[in-house]
Amino acid sequence: MKKLLILFVAALSLCACNTRKEQLAQQINSNDSLRSIVEQKENELNDLISTLNEVQNGFDAINAAEGRINVARQRGEGNSREVMRESLAEIQKTMQVNRELIAALRQQLKESSIYTSNLKTSLEETINRLTTELETKTAEVNRLQAELEQKNATIAQQSEQITNLNNNVRDLNNNVRELDKQNTQRAQTVAQQDKDLHTAYYVFGTKKELKEQHILADGEVLRSGNFAKDYFTKIDTRSTKVIHLYSKNASLRTNHPSGTYSLDKDANGQYTLRITDPDRFWSTSKYLVIVVK
Repeated sequence: MKKLLILFVAALSLCACNTRKEQLAQQINSNDSLRSIVEQKENELNDLISTLNEVQNGFDAINAAEGRINVARQRGEGNSREVMRESLAEIQKTMQVNRELIAALRQQLKESSIYTSNLKTSLEETINRLTTELETKTAEVNRLQAELEQKNATIAQQSEQITNLNNNVRDLNNNVRELDKQNTQRAQTVAQQDKDLHTAYYVFGTKKELKEQHILADGEVLRSGNFAKDYFTKIDTRSTKVIHLYSKNASLRTNHPSGTYSLDKDANGQYTLRITDPDRFWSTSKYLVIVVK
């Protein structure tokens, strides 16, 4: 009997031990479940905070780019349009990233069930504030973009006007150069015509000399077309009015109106031809032939 009592007590002790083990195991499983929930909340909250920081960094970058645009607008330097263009492109890219991050935040808040009512309300207010700020920035960027496009259009129009003016100036310069060229050619033509008009040729020599040059032939003067033209002296009738003949005997063989010249002797008895009326004298012939002895 005593032996059976001992076995019964041992069995009760064994059952009590197994019950405590089961209770301890259930408690451990419960703790693990709570720990998993806490870790999930921490991870989701960390993700949320990380995303919020990214959004805020994006807004900081947008503000910095807007500052560069304002500085460029105030300075008005030659590269200000390029600075504005690059800054606007950076703002638009960052805004798109922020737009996607805010949408992800809103979706995360909608799907998660770990947040308390107060925390969820606070997060919703934060997301709404960020959304409003993003919309404000979008409107500002659209205004800046329109301003830049207007400036580009104005500059393009001015560039076209400048190009047209430069083309007009070039055409005018070409016209002026052409007119100058024509005037120069006309002046040269007039000068040459005037020079030709007042150009004459004279020669004096003995009959033998003149015959040798085919200036005299059979008692006629300048009848042969092959007379030596280079034997004549070329003169300007406006300035040459006296011709020294260096001879005591001289006679004109070409026809020139009487009263337009005189043959005068110098102190040595040598003849000098004086042309007193050049226009009439040379009106009948531009060639003067004088025979001397």
